[in-house]
Amino acid sequence: MSTHQPSFRLPTADPERTARLREALSAASFTADGLLDLFGPSAYTALARGETVPALRATRSGSGPLETLVRLFLLQCPVAYGRAAAALPVEDCLADGWLVREGDEVRASVDVRPYGGPEGQDWWIVSDLGCAVGGAAGIGGPGGARGREDRSRLVLGVGGASTTLAGLTVPAPVDRVLDLGTGSGIQALYAGRHASRVTATDRNPRALAIARLTLALSGAPEPDLREGSLFEPVRDETYDLIVSNPPFVISPRSPEGSELVYREGGMSGDDLCRTLVQRSAGHLADGGWCQLLANWQHVEGEDWRERLASWVPPGCDAWIVQREVQDVTQYAELWLRDAGEHLAGPEAYAARYDAWLDEFEARKTTAVGFGWITLRKSGADRPSVTVEEWPHPVEQPLGAEIMAHFDRQDFLRTHDDAALLTARFRLADDVVQEQVGPPGAEDPEHVVLRQHRGMRRATKVDTVGAGFAGVCDGTLSAGRILDAIAQLLGEDPVVLRDRTPESIRLLVEQGFLRAGGDDGIEMS
Repeated sequence: MSTHQPSFRLPTADPERTARLREALSAASFTADGLLDLFGPSAYTALARGETVPALRATRSGSGPLETLVRLFLLQCPVAYGRAAAALPVEDCLADGWLVREGDEVRASVDVRPYGGPEGQDWWIVSDLGCAVGGAAGIGGPGGARGREDRSRLVLGVGGASTTLAGLTVPAPVDRVLDLGTGSGIQALYAGRHASRVTATDRNPRALAIARLTLALSGAPEPDLREGSLFEPVRDETYDLIVSNPPFVISPRSPEGSELVYREGGMSGDDLCRTLVQRSAGHLADGGWCQLLANWQHVEGEDWRERLASWVPPGCDAWIVQREVQDVTQYAELWLRDAGEHLAGPEAYAARYDAWLDEFEARKTTAVGFGWITLRKSGADRPSVTVEEWPHPVEQPLGAEIMAHFDRQDFLRTHDDAALLTARFRLADDVVQEQVGPPGAEDPEHVVLRQHRGMRRATKVDTVGAGFAGVCDGTLSAGRILDAIAQLLGEDPVVLRDRTPESIRLLVEQGFLRAGGDDGIEMS
């Protein structure tokens, strides 16, 4: 591998020359599918983790265009000018700065990484050399050897957080989207598929320049790019959708000039995420969405759910999901390694580790949660705010499920128990029933309804709940179904109608039951 450090001179994106570069990348199968075919699953996933040795082995004897592009843009190896010219419009790339010539060889000035977009689209994500993969591998690799001042404004490529947010984003067509903290531009790429206008902001001007390259190389329209922190660049403007993968890492103040802007927002604790949530309502159109990833503190003596619920601005419904919790030592070690602090020597590492623990102790932080926050500006007098912990596997993309969650909140908010019994429901398509009990028993100990899509929830139900869910096909009202069950079980139908709505409400809220029929209502 090359020992050259990432150049801080970025390419330009002349439209005609960039189009020729894009055509060359496609022609060489320098795409996500092409890499998988070249490497095989093992080396492909290793590269995604920032491990380059398998990819180096897979390309060391090859002289084809694909191998050349992999060594140039993914492995940051210099290649002979002639080999590059066989794969690329090399003089175009030298003119615009994608490549730098050194004698008889050329090397890349940026990382260009194929990305499989939705519906089979081929995109290319640009980032700083050594920073294509988020987390420890991205900065602890080539970037980790750089001086701290250099690292402070590096721009990372696509990591797990980026793809998570893309999968969460609601898929509804909208007019205006704000990508707040665009980084390498991946969210702006996704937003451009279903929005008329995209505004992308970042407080790092280098990120804006790289986002412009990502969109140009991927053949997407250039967004409205603006420099600034949080909502400063958009003043009083409103949007139908705001997405953000902000610099949410909770860390002590960095030494002057060494703040890592890709992960640190310049505020104490989780104040940046709280501020983003609280101020988002002022920039949402009626019915608009705000979706972001976040870290939050677990503070001694406070319920973390209540603390996060207090962030939600008036007039907004919210769904906040905690996916992971780390104690403060795990959290500090993760981000110290991400910054390459473990390479600075034992004494420097220990001093920095101490500073992190001092910060947590001063703020009474016992742990740090990670998850996602979705807001919808409903204007409701009684907003629905759901805060839950869900560490279990989910099925991405979840954007449609998130929209359905808020639709269900609307339904439940407008239906009291009496109205609920006049509604018709149908069992969601992905739900199966499991009966648990000793072998040979006449009746199960309990019945579980389980989803196999979306959030993949499971919930216990009693005999009435299982019977009710089993016959919900949108034909009969809930009240009529309960009357039939009461007759079968020999129960008083009035009593059953009184005690069952709470269980129905829970099944609707969690997505096991959906309003059915033409209008979901049948008088009974």
